[in-house]
Amino acid sequence: MPSDLQFTKEHEWVASTSTANIYRVGITDFAQSALGDIVYVQLPKLGQAVTAGAVCGEIESTKSVSEIYSPLTGEVSAINTNLDGAPEVINSEPYGSGWILEISVSGELPKLLSGQEYTELTA
Repeated sequence: MPSDLQFTKEHEWVASTSTANIYRVGITDFAQSALGDIVYVQLPKLGQAVTAGAVCGEIESTKSVSEIYSPLTGEVSAINTNLDGAPEVINSEPYGSGWILEISVSGELPKLLSGQEYTELTA
């Protein structure tokens, strides 16, 4: 697990990007492992307003359908369109090319979990 990430109790990760106030979001290795083979991702729309803690998409696997919760409040500034044709990349690269969306945040960030806090939560 990369050390520069922050996490939610709903198993999303948040990473700052090189652009101020833009944050990249994905699901954790723990989450993708629990889901099994991912076959479809419903991404939010570009420009869509998202609210911290609210559903912003879905991930479908061979086991179940799981909701994606936005860890931040803001506007969707980018989506990973590569997931349309290859959603299984989340299984192999959850912290890399399996990212899901980027959010432009105008206010303060909510309290997120550190890597250690998240590891303790999932232990």
